[in-house]
Amino acid sequence: MEKSKVYYSDLRARPGTNLPKKLQKLIKAAGIGNIDFEKKMAAIKIHFGEPGNLSFLRPNYAKAVADVVKELGGRPFLTDCNTLYVGRRKDALEHLSAAYENGFNILSTGCHIIIGDGLKGTDEVSVPVEGGELVKEAKIGRAVMDADVFISLSHFKGHEATGFGGCLKNIGMGCGSRAGKMEQHNSGKPTVDQKKCVGCGCCARNCAHSAISFTDKKASIDHSKCVGCGRCLGACNFDAVYNTNESAVKELDMKIAEYTKAVVDGRPCFHINLVIDVSPYCDCHAENDLPILPDVGMFASFDPVALDQACADACNAQQPIPGSLLDERMHAHGFCDHHDHFTNTTPESEWKVCLEHAEKLGLGSREYELIEIK
Repeated sequence: MEKSKVYYSDLRARPGTNLPKKLQKLIKAAGIGNIDFEKKMAAIKIHFGEPGNLSFLRPNYAKAVADVVKELGGRPFLTDCNTLYVGRRKDALEHLSAAYENGFNILSTGCHIIIGDGLKGTDEVSVPVEGGELVKEAKIGRAVMDADVFISLSHFKGHEATGFGGCLKNIGMGCGSRAGKMEQHNSGKPTVDQKKCVGCGCCARNCAHSAISFTDKKASIDHSKCVGCGRCLGACNFDAVYNTNESAVKELDMKIAEYTKAVVDGRPCFHINLVIDVSPYCDCHAENDLPILPDVGMFASFDPVALDQACADACNAQQPIPGSLLDERMHAHGFCDHHDHFTNTTPESEWKVCLEHAEKLGLGSREYELIEIK
């Protein structure tokens, strides 16, 4: 079987060029022009970043992609679906305000912004998942499914539940409606190690469902209210919150792959990952920590599985940044080296499961040929 082609460009921008131009050169070399865009509506799925976070992709990259789509005759728009957790993107009005605050608008990107699952996150389409083991019908934002062509533009980074967030995470979780996100997260629900809890309240401030309460300055989680989104896991600085369901993380990864399958099946798709500002946690956080790894470059492919695999491999070839969370973990007492930067940062994650399951579903191949574009 022929290996999938993944195209790569470094981040050198010598006089006479710049990174948006290099991104355009990369995606053209990767074959985006082979898609028939003529008068087609093209969804560009991006994460607009939670206000307070500064590691999300700049609007300039979105404009570079949108301009190529328009050059090819297409009608692009930027999209994302509303979030499940507390924050500035849980309904379309706040979501748009957050996007504008972070610099995304028609002037900066050259195209409109449409929130994929509508005003309150309820405008969804039930999409059959061919071969789905855990999800038979995915709940996807209607505007995402209405598009003729689908493009993912992803910030490749760490993630507190899935190890890293790349192409598959951006599509599978990102395109799910609020109910779809809940379905993906509901396999497992975290609990609190009372001995480690210091009663700081950070977990409760990040819970959108009022599931966390305190007794004698110790947190506890009401599982009848908890939806398993994992925000408290990422919010706790003392490792007091943990997942009691060992299969939950694996099931989350599998559901993300199955939701991705629902989004991309049956229409032209193209995928881009930018491995820059590799923060340890998702851009859904209202802050960003020091990157755990140096910037690597820009990657593009028609194969979302090969794309994420190539980016993970490139990251694991880097040296950790001194003083980062990864570096801190690696110098902690009792550290167990997994020989994988994402697992070392978040030991409970199972990121390889997502790629393995995606490959099994026919989304792509983990075997790839890396082609560098100068």
